[in-house]
Amino acid sequence: MDKVGIHSRKGRETMKRLSEPEPDYEEEVLKRHKNAQAVTVLGEEDASVKLLEDLVFGAEDDLVERLVEDREDGGATFLDDEDSSESDVENEARLKVQPTRTAVWEDEDDDLEEEVDMTHRFRRDLTKSVTEAKMSKQKLQQRMKEQFQKAMGGKPSWAETKVKKKNKNKKKDDSDDEDSDEDGDDLMRKTGNFVGSSDSLPKGIIRMKKCLHANNDRPSEDRLTTVQFHPSAQVVMTAGLDQSISLFQVDGKTNPKIQSIHLEKFPVHKAQFSVDGEQVVATSFRNKLFYIYDMMEGKVIPVPTVRGLREQRVKEFEVSPDGESLLLTGASGYLHVLTMKTKEVVKSMKINGNITGVAFSHDGSKVFTNSEEGEVYIWDMRSSKCLNRFTDDGCVSGTSIAASRNGQYLACGSAAGVVNVYSQEVCMRQNNPKPLKAIMNLVTSATSLRFNPTSEILAIASRADDEAARLVHIPSFTVFSNFPMFQRKTIYRAHYLDFSPNSGFFSLANNKGHAPLFRLLHYKDF
Repeated sequence: MDKVGIHSRKGRETMKRLSEPEPDYEEEVLKRHKNAQAVTVLGEEDASVKLLEDLVFGAEDDLVERLVEDREDGGATFLDDEDSSESDVENEARLKVQPTRTAVWEDEDDDLEEEVDMTHRFRRDLTKSVTEAKMSKQKLQQRMKEQFQKAMGGKPSWAETKVKKKNKNKKKDDSDDEDSDEDGDDLMRKTGNFVGSSDSLPKGIIRMKKCLHANNDRPSEDRLTTVQFHPSAQVVMTAGLDQSISLFQVDGKTNPKIQSIHLEKFPVHKAQFSVDGEQVVATSFRNKLFYIYDMMEGKVIPVPTVRGLREQRVKEFEVSPDGESLLLTGASGYLHVLTMKTKEVVKSMKINGNITGVAFSHDGSKVFTNSEEGEVYIWDMRSSKCLNRFTDDGCVSGTSIAASRNGQYLACGSAAGVVNVYSQEVCMRQNNPKPLKAIMNLVTSATSLRFNPTSEILAIASRADDEAARLVHIPSFTVFSNFPMFQRKTIYRAHYLDFSPNSGFFSLANNKGHAPLFRLLHYKDF
């Protein structure tokens, strides 16, 4: 074929293409875009699932490119920080949701109510009748809750779930006022110490609670002569004419007995702990024999004779604050100092008349004695010399004496029932001191006096009459008006008074063989 034929054929083809109509370019692009979308829908997962995969498994670069392209194309915008953070939190929350699981085993006994034996001695007080020998656990919990609320004087206002508003007719638009009221209600529902209590004991009314008798687990068969709290442990001791000494644990609820010892033919006149609390010294009425009970070894040691003691009998005594000696009260105004180590008399002192009361000073350096003639003697323990002597103001016959532990006060009781309270400092300097206060709330002989450990209370009592016991507020020298005031007579004739080491409890020994116990709520510790 010649060159002219070839050129003519190519020219015809070119002219044919040029003569054909040109296809629309925009329609072609749109068609291709639709086909791509269809393929994407069929081949890819849901957009949220794809996004979650990208967040979990990486591909940050691809994700950013896609987000930028979508934003340029006018699609959904995912670059907003708040939206992205919220989506992340929601997606993570979905991953943490666990499917609910059913129990593998169901016990039919779980639906049954468990019954508790109410005949146990710790649960007898919770029963209302003898028919309640068994009680369900739910009912027992409700009964204990009711008893607690009753002991506390009812349900406190802060524990109420529905608090009445004072201003019920406020408008709804006063949102600020309503918020402040709700804050106040929340504050009253809390049990924190928003207001601190005063450390000093207030006068007028003393907050106290009547507890079960201290010796309720073993009442005495005869008159109690002694009740005393242990100097360090939460224990109380009772002793009396039934020839026994008993120890009880003090919890204010059941006061269980710890131990009881019997002294054959030995009605106890007085018993007292040693300073360290490891021994108990007990005396009787008829002879000079006395016993020492060693609690650590569990031995009862009789002391039939005391070297240098020329007395027919030993009844009254006091343990010195240092614990090294006993101060024995003899006849005809004699005082004998007996050492605890050798059990012998090392020195003696004498007053005019008979001694009716003995008290050590807080440091044990001085001894105060009261006589039947109403005279008070102050002795120096080291030198056995009389430092001062004075007549109790208005007293005809003295009966008792007590000194405060803070070294500030001295109380002297008389047969007329008058109790004079002096300043110890003034008694040391003056021959005729005047009392700070004359307490005249007893009409019979003031036979028992006792200051509490904080020297804020003076307990006075008379064994000549029932309910003849008072608690005096120091230093206002006023009697608490709510003691004794109970529904029935509980004190009877008090023979001995004592406070626990931190004034949390107060007890006394009466002629019915009981030791009434009172919880002084102002003091937090035993």
